Amino acid sequence: MALFLEEGSPVIVQGMTGHQGMTHTARMLAAGTNIVGGVNPRKAGSVASFTFARNQLHTADIPIYATCGEAREATGAKASVVFVPPKFAKEAIVEAIEASIGLIVVVTEGIPVADTAYCVELALEHGIRIVGPNCPGLMTLPEHSNEFGVNLGIIPDGIVGRGPLGLVSKSGTLTYQMMDELKDIGFTACLGVGGDPIVGTTLLEALQQFEQDRATEGVMMIGEIGGNAEQDAAQWAKDHMTKPVVAYIAGFTAPEGKQMGHAGAIVSGGKGTAQDKREALEAVGIPVGNTPARAADLMREALNDRRR
Repeated sequence: MALFLEEGSPVIVQGMTGHQGMTHTARMLAAGTNIVGGVNPRKAGSVASFTFARNQLHTADIPIYATCGEAREATGAKASVVFVPPKFAKEAIVEAIEASIGLIVVVTEGIPVADTAYCVELALEHGIRIVGPNCPGLMTLPEHSNEFGVNLGIIPDGIVGRGPLGLVSKSGTLTYQMMDELKDIGFTACLGVGGDPIVGTTLLEALQQFEQDRATEGVMMIGEIGGNAEQDAAQWAKDHMTKPVVAYIAGFTAPEGKQMGHAGAIVSGGKGTAQDKREALEAVGIPVGNTPARAADLMREALNDRRR
């Protein structure tokens, strides 16, 4: 499965030369992602050097460009991963949109909601997809052991191999935990959409992608308190999803009015509770596990039922 980006597509990293950018660029290179440039106007014309293990030890010197437009013109970049601090993130995302980079993965946490809203609307006008912000990114698993997939963001490699499941999650940490819970089965792709009140890619849109993918046989969806993204996904699944979906919702014990972790994870006015979401999902036939381990067991059962 190619989740929003074909394998081997050229990728740039905005904020590559910072600590997080350097650390995770090395990881993405090791995973096989085709990183072709970085963006930092203060270091344009320099190179960032990396040493990473991919079957054997490799080195790479990645050129740094002043703008996304220059980077795209020089490299043909199809995607950008953003590690820019919150107060500069809006400018960085707008720059990537105006450079016509088709996929923008925004890892940055703490971006003002108004900035995100502006960027998401602008991206929609330009036909560009944003994943995030405040997300771990996305990873596509290779079909064969001698191949490499795509890893954009901070999802750890080596947790899980290729298999028939898709995974979409609001939570980064729970993404990794569920990957481990279901490593005996494996995944086609794993996507963290982020937990902010406004995100560029929704749970519903992720289900649409997995429904279209022939190799994906079932989908694990991880939600949390706040908003109505899970309810929207449940309604769409009821009418369109032919593959089994299993869910886990974080936050059953969260008190009303208290933010829990993500900016969007808050119950307000009695709405957005985990129980509300559970009822909406179960009403359309999507089972919900009380714990990640139980949700993983339900996924195994659903996959076995589908194959009978």
